[in-house]
This record gives sequence, structure tokens and C-alpha cells, in this order.
Amino acid sequence: MSRDLVLESTTLWDYPTQNYGDKPHGSNKYNGVTPAFVIWNLLQRYTKEGDLVVDPMCGSGTTIDVARELKRKVIGYDINVTRPEILRNDSRTIPLKDNSVDFVFIDSPYSDNINYSENKECIGKISCERMEFYDELEKTACEIARILKPSKTIGWVIADQWVKKKFTPVGFLMWQRLEKYFETVDIVCLTRHNQTSNTGIWHDRARQYNFYLRGFKYLFIMRKAK
Repeated sequence: MSRDLVLESTTLWDYPTQNYGDKPHGSNKYNGVTPAFVIWNLLQRYTKEGDLVVDPMCGSGTTIDVARELKRKVIGYDINVTRPEILRNDSRTIPLKDNSVDFVFIDSPYSDNINYSENKECIGKISCERMEFYDELEKTACEIARILKPSKTIGWVIADQWVKKKFTPVGFLMWQRLEKYFETVDIVCLTRHNQTSNTGIWHDRARQYNFYLRGFKYLFIMRKAK
């Protein structure tokens, strides 16, 4: 890695629940829902009022709610539409002009562990143990790089996988792909409250089968070159 891409910092970021303040954001019943406060922090740091924010995998629409609250323009796409404000679209082909977006946030699948939709084209139908998974997500990364303005920033959330006594470093494998298109600003560890794995039975299983409980996701903050 070149010296100019050295990380500014590595952070442990403990985020709260889906809502903050007195307004709901997205739906906490949606599989793989994104915590609103993560998006709120990113938009406060890397955007200003009137900027255009895009979420290519919008899910329940949390990014839309937060961006509107902060007076940002916003477009949310998803292959599985859950509400009228979300436009149906595959993230691998984003219908926007080159260099037209100020910030992109994406909370992508990290394997086929969650049923995001019944659409067979959904990237979340592909196991992270297959190279095809990273190839397809890289197509999304390439599209994000195309629509993002020079020097602007993305926030990409993803996690690792540990199933059937096998660990897959999904985050780092995807980060290697993202480095083709963006410079790294920071890698943040998002610890998660109220994890279903944080119970006595899972603690016992972890000791019995010799694995670590996975209670975090990566947040890759990256910038498009000038």
C-alpha cells in the first residue's frame, strides 16, 4: 500500500438503536436494517445541506429518512421495493450521470445468510464463499465510482462470516476490491447492541465449538480520487 493511503485512524464505534431523537428512520423489522445514527454521523461529517446522497441498496429507507431530516437531496434504490419513495433498481447499473453525486452510503449483503428478497438477481442470494459474490459487488462499486463526484466520499458497511466452523474474511476481501476505485479514509468497527448471539446459549456454543461471537460490522469510509 502506498504511503498516501495510510489510514487516518481505526475506530471502535458503538452505535445505538434504529431510532434517535423523536422520529423513526426506516423499519427495524426489515432484515439487515441499517442503524440511523451511523448514516446521520456520516452525512454530518461528509455532506452539507442541498448535497445529493444516494443509497443503491436502500432496504427499508433509513438513508432517505435521515438525509431528508438533514436537508440533503436523496435517491434510494433497491432491487426489492419496500416503500413508495424507493426506486426499483439493481445496484450494478445506477441510472445517474457520471460525477453527479456528493455522497453514497451502502449497507451491502455479506453473504446469503439473510433473505433480503425473492428476486433471483439479488446479490444477497450468493454465498460469500464464492468469488462470484465479490465480482458482483465490485460491479456496484464501479457504478458508485462512476456517479460519485471527484474527491467525494462513500460509506460502505459489510461484515464477515463464520458458519459451520469456517471463517470468511468478507470485509477485507471486499475492501481489496474497493481499493481499485477509492482511497481509504478510515476503517471503523461498528459494534452492535442487542445481538441475538449475546446470550448464555451462544456463549456456551462459542466455548464448545471454539469460535468468537461476531458482534461487529466494518464501515469503510473511502474517497474518490480528484
